Parts: sequence; structure tokens; C-alpha cells
Amino acid sequence: MQSHFVELVKDFSFEAAHFLPNVPEGHKCRRIHGHSFRGEVAVRGEVDPNTGWLIDFADLKRAVDPIVAELDHYFLNEIAGLDNPTSENLAAWIWTRVAPNVPLLARITVEETCTSRCHYFGPR
Repeated sequence: MQSHFVELVKDFSFEAAHFLPNVPEGHKCRRIHGHSFRGEVAVRGEVDPNTGWLIDFADLKRAVDPIVAELDHYFLNEIAGLDNPTSENLAAWIWTRVAPNVPLLARITVEETCTSRCHYFGPR
């Protein structure tokens, strides 16, 4: 059987408030505001010929659910490591918590709005 290289994606979402302390005075994001954040945890690799899958979607859900619980309906600036909770920093923060439990982790996406998102591919 031919091997298949795939990317699997599990969605997550949470509601949270934040402000961006390092943007210029007068910038709208310097004021406290909230988002209905959406995101993705993505893994990449070879499909196991025996199971026919790369990883169980339930394993991805188990890896991301506790992290979502830390963020949902919280003020992000008060969470350790998120004093400047930009989408970029939030995606990297999520990565550091997901990666130890998901060895095939390839990407974390954080969407602040339906038109603005960050794809994070891990530390360099």
C-alpha cells in the first residue's frame, strides 16, 4: 500500500478579553476588549497503514481542551506568560502547552476575528 502524508486539524474556540499594552497610545487595541477566538491544532505525518489514520481526533481534543479551559472567559493579560497577548504570542503560548502531548504537532492557528488570524509553526 502506498503511504500517505496528511495534515489533520482539530478546531477549538474560546471567549476572552485582553488588551495590547505595547501598541501606541490611542490604538484601539490598547483598550480592554474581547474576542470570540477560534483556532486550530494541526498535526502532519504518515498515515499508519494498519489503522488508516495519523492520530485519533479524540487525542487532539484531549490535548487542547485543558488549554482552552485555561483561556475561556478569562482576561488573557492576567494569565502567566500572556502579559502581551497578541495573536502571535497566544499561538506560541498554546504551542508550548500542546507540543509535549502531541509529537506530530505542525501548526497552531489563532483567529481573533473572521478576517484576522495567525499561523504558528513552532520555535525556530
